[in-house]
Amino acid sequence: MLRLRSSILPHLLSSPATYLGSSVHRLFSATATAPRIPPSPSFAVEEYLTDNCGLTRAQALKASAKLSHLKSPSKPDAVLAFLAGLGLSSAHVAAVVAKDPQFLCAKLQTTLAPIAAGLKGLGLSNSEIGRLVSLAPVNFRCKSVVSNIQYYLSLFGSYEDVLRAVKRGPYLLSFDLENAVKPTVAYLQECGLGVRSIAQLLIDQPRVVGTKPERLQEMVASAEALGVPRGSVMFRHALRAVAFLSQEKVAAQVENLKTAFRWSDAEVRIALCKAPMLLVRSKEIMQRRSEFFISEVGLDPAYIAHRPVMLSYSLEGRVRPRSYVLKFLKEKGLLHQQRDYYSALMFGEQVFMEKFICPHKEAAPHLAQDYAAACRGEVPTRFRFT
Repeated sequence: MLRLRSSILPHLLSSPATYLGSSVHRLFSATATAPRIPPSPSFAVEEYLTDNCGLTRAQALKASAKLSHLKSPSKPDAVLAFLAGLGLSSAHVAAVVAKDPQFLCAKLQTTLAPIAAGLKGLGLSNSEIGRLVSLAPVNFRCKSVVSNIQYYLSLFGSYEDVLRAVKRGPYLLSFDLENAVKPTVAYLQECGLGVRSIAQLLIDQPRVVGTKPERLQEMVASAEALGVPRGSVMFRHALRAVAFLSQEKVAAQVENLKTAFRWSDAEVRIALCKAPMLLVRSKEIMQRRSEFFISEVGLDPAYIAHRPVMLSYSLEGRVRPRSYVLKFLKEKGLLHQQRDYYSALMFGEQVFMEKFICPHKEAAPHLAQDYAAACRGEVPTRFRFT
């Protein structure tokens, strides 16, 4: 069976996009006229799934309920050969079947092969097609997937970005291009978003594609109400933040931020204009950051409002370890008075090391080691402040 899978599909998938050409036609004609094994009345679907597809017993039991109509292994054998021809490993095949058991029932000649050939016509390799199958087996079986992928390639600019979007929302491939996708993209362009910004928005929030026009207009109005104007750099981020929040939820989140950081209406507006994604952070997360920045570090609420990006960094993995370093250097008289707390957080890791760790190797020989430990969640004795 493995020899059959590895021999048929490479010929099938290496054919040009016009898969109904003579070579493929002869292949299917030969297959159609070959002697067929009569269906076995004792065909055990569950055993087939474990022995041939690599599913666990529990997975096979669940999947077999959707395949009870199968009376013979002929169709699933052809599908497995198709997947093998795309280069899918046994683990990936098992994942596809577990995710979409009915993929084994897809028709090779009229569904899978034409779709694969169409995608190859767009320049995709077998392995690239295989990755798409792994991410969205259900949607792959829709013939519209070829035209959808063609459109998304032009919109996103690369196949990798298409896959990123599909990974977040496989349903992206099922939306109607003419009645849903293109009108949404056109409206977002009217709102001042460039093609690249729209692509990034859809990668982050694929569901936006299927949003009804009325809801889309509400999202835009909500983003503008935060003080983020259309066409600005942050407008895409504002849309992403409010995409699926009701007006009541947005209002509640704004109040939570004002309370946590002791911000005025003007200050919360300043903060959200610069970092709209604060709206999707939980109340608990924001409260912990408030306690650290205001109570422990001693930053002024207005200082934070004008530099809200610092609230998006990992408290344990970045903010707290760097704060330890700054406090240690200050207490030892090693910190330049002009060093700004915000800039210390903004630097990339390498630059931070060059500016705050490496210059003090002699005066503080354990600083690099202690900083590394702090990044792991530890607080070395030498970092304890009394």
